[in-house]
Amino acid sequence: MHAELTPEEVGERIAATRHARRMTQHELARASAYSLASIKAIERGARAPSGTGLESIADALGVDPSRLTSDARHDSRVHATIPLISASIAGYDIPMDPPGRPLPELREAIRTAVEWRVGAQYTLIAKAGPALLRDALSTLHHSTGAERQTAARLLATAARSVDAVAFKYSHLDLSARLVELMRWAAQQTGDPLVEASTAYVRTEVFFAARAHTAGLKALERAIDADPAPAGSRATAVRGALHMRAAVIAGRAGDVTAADLHLAEARRLGDLVPEGTYDGTAFGPDSVRTHEVSVAVSLGQEHVGRALAVASEWTPPDSLPAERQSGFWIELARAQLWAGRADDAFESLKVARVIAPQHTREHPWARETAGTLRRLKRADAETLTNFAEWVGAI
Repeated sequence: MHAELTPEEVGERIAATRHARRMTQHELARASAYSLASIKAIERGARAPSGTGLESIADALGVDPSRLTSDARHDSRVHATIPLISASIAGYDIPMDPPGRPLPELREAIRTAVEWRVGAQYTLIAKAGPALLRDALSTLHHSTGAERQTAARLLATAARSVDAVAFKYSHLDLSARLVELMRWAAQQTGDPLVEASTAYVRTEVFFAARAHTAGLKALERAIDADPAPAGSRATAVRGALHMRAAVIAGRAGDVTAADLHLAEARRLGDLVPEGTYDGTAFGPDSVRTHEVSVAVSLGQEHVGRALAVASEWTPPDSLPAERQSGFWIELARAQLWAGRADDAFESLKVARVIAPQHTREHPWARETAGTLRRLKRADAETLTNFAEWVGAI
């Protein structure tokens, strides 16, 4: 489902779009058959336009009405696959036809999907997702013993990759169902580290609901249940849980918990080489990106922490594209708070070059671009083009 905007947000979006079109309020009123007083009230959020009135305003601005009322900016290629993904998991616990491909081929296809996910190639995942989930489910239902545990692991991995599409594109109900499917599969793997990795992904549900305190407790329970680290994989899984816990603690405003989890993530990060473990990038560089994320999550009074990290370090090209772009998007937010609007726009442009799909669907990229556009900083035409591309106007 798309997030519907409040009257105030609709008014802001109408005003921003009008500014981008270089129209005055008087010109918009004349073109939309509204009175000037009504347009002013709508842009202030004091009045909500009627259905036909909204269409009239959208026609005058040359945009689809949905651009003014919701965050529905989906790539049509992704959007078209959402019903197919939903259908593919509707009867996940019911044995269906045998799988359409042998286990080695399925394993390779899922490995590729993981690469697409960390590389923020969401359209590729969306296209392959329905068949990937169907085959992973069929393989699980038609397997026994050790092969069934392998199939369960593959299903959990496939569900996580497809969930990246659902979550990033704001199909939150579908995302929650995919997380539950991942948890169901993880329980059948016989591997506590897969279950721990599932707890990492489940945090999306708490982020979406803004239930940050509950999400922090869920992660801390997962950390307590996680076996003592023995080897790089176990160390990385636990470290990733601490990274995630630090961020959600920041969103909850719990500075003490955020710092404690971040310190433990740093300690564990120094014990393993940077890499992708159980689907999550972890290592010293990943922890550094989360230092910025935690600072921004804690709010404007902690902006100096984010800027301090960026003053001496930026993500290397070896990090997954999604993680790199996330760093630049979060840094842009910090730079905007610090009054460095031009630097913020430059950071957004870097994020776009690294991972355009991730940047376009990131709410903070959209919010920062919209604020920059209202401030009319940097090159106006270039900034307007970026704001339109990211869906800020």
